[in-house]
Amino acid sequence: MPAKTKDAPTKGETTRIAVEDAAIELFLEHGYHATSMRQIAEHAGLALGGIYNHFKSKEELFEGIIVDKHPYRTILPAVLEAQGENAEEFLKNAVKIAMHELGENPVFIKLMFIEMVEFNGKHGSLMLKEIAPKALPIFEKLVKTRKSLRVTSPAMLMRSFFGMIISYYITDILISNSVISKLMPKNPMDAYVDIFLHGIIATEI
Repeated sequence: MPAKTKDAPTKGETTRIAVEDAAIELFLEHGYHATSMRQIAEHAGLALGGIYNHFKSKEELFEGIIVDKHPYRTILPAVLEAQGENAEEFLKNAVKIAMHELGENPVFIKLMFIEMVEFNGKHGSLMLKEIAPKALPIFEKLVKTRKSLRVTSPAMLMRSFFGMIISYYITDILISNSVISKLMPKNPMDAYVDIFLHGIIATEI
């Protein structure tokens, strides 16, 4: 029996994707407020009315992008596959996997800047509604099974985990092509993860 193949996207799904991709390009180039729905339609090769069949407004379109393009769709399954005999090994591997996946999708970091600057982070609840039910169980299990952790709150562990990853990429953008970037250690990502796991103060013997 032949293997079951994934159904091809419908015409409506294909159009929705085309609209979101066109909007992303224009939002990144001109900003959210400086981009009109008419410009997005033209960039997507559609009539203006074609967009409104899928999105009632430009803000609804932006919300769709935030949800549909969020890298958690690839990050979470990958993190679930992380291996490690103890909490440190697991978290090191999970962080590296998440950073790699996010690095493969740098557009989201740029969209996050738009979300923070032009919307003051108001769509954060939408992202959490999508992410939390899938991500929180990972950290709940980690807290229950990895006894060496100092953090006992799964929610705080999840926040610090993703906060560390996002801060790494934001600071990486800020220091790129600067003298600071030349002063970084050979493997800055490893050093960043080590600080996340152990802090900056050496343990006194």
